[in-house]
Amino acid sequence: MILIIREQLLDTLTYFNHGGIVMFPLLLSSVVMWVMIINRMLYLGALEKYDIIRDEAKEYILHDRLPDIGKYRGLRARFVSMFLKKRCGKSEIDQYILDETVMSVNTMLDQYLAYIGVLAAVSPFFGLLGTVTGMMTTFDIISVFGTGNAKAMAGGISEALISTQTGLLVAIPGLYMHNLLLLKAGRLKQIAASTGYYLRRFV
Repeated sequence: MILIIREQLLDTLTYFNHGGIVMFPLLLSSVVMWVMIINRMLYLGALEKYDIIRDEAKEYILHDRLPDIGKYRGLRARFVSMFLKKRCGKSEIDQYILDETVMSVNTMLDQYLAYIGVLAAVSPFFGLLGTVTGMMTTFDIISVFGTGNAKAMAGGISEALISTQTGLLVAIPGLYMHNLLLLKAGRLKQIAASTGYYLRRFV
């Protein structure tokens, strides 16, 4: 088992070495992107569970009582908690605070999503840069040795193809997850907006 893992690590290192220097920013952007994706998946998933219904939110508002965060971790529960911590008791001002709470929740839901989209979109350009550097290496070899040294030419072509492939492998699942997270955040934003509109008559 250890030998198999060691061989796979060696194969991976060889693969990255053949991809050229562009592989290092590609690897870094991929790791950062997936850390943020996992963070957002867990966070948005938690907001969809263990929530209160709108009528319960109304009762918490009317009785000026915070939901039990240990029991309820959903979006409405957090929304009500954020509002109750800011409310002043005057109806007109509280309605503005309610609107501000909706905007704060929307900002909270959008966190990191733009960065995930940028990292996913920029990965193919890193791959394209690797293609250019690989082909430049190939042409340098041709200018020195001509087309007779196929082994030397293969290194540059390999760098070009591996970096392009890696860029696409990072970008395609990254863009898919970005769109999935946007859909999740959009659904939660609708819940926040409808909850804020519903609660306006009770503040």
